[in-house]
Amino acid sequence: MTTHRTTLLFDYDDVARARLVERSVAREAGEIDSERTSASVGRDGRTVEVVVEASDLTALRAGSNSWCGLVSVAERTAALGDTGNTS
Repeated sequence: MTTHRTTLLFDYDDVARARLVERSVAREAGEIDSERTSASVGRDGRTVEVVVEASDLTALRAGSNSWCGLVSVAERTAALGDTGNTS
């Protein structure tokens, strides 16, 4: 299937934050894959890596946008924990 691939890298200030984001989004890998896209999530120290593979460029763009959104939600949720803010 794969003819296109992109690697998204997200760097954090510390390993704990990277681990939290990676664990939050990794559970989606394999769950939101489709016939046209798949993704894997990993972490190396303070960097979270999401590899999106797709059969065409439109699917690659859509998959990349989806994973950027998932990471963004995980980051915002983690930030709420930093401040103790629940709103």
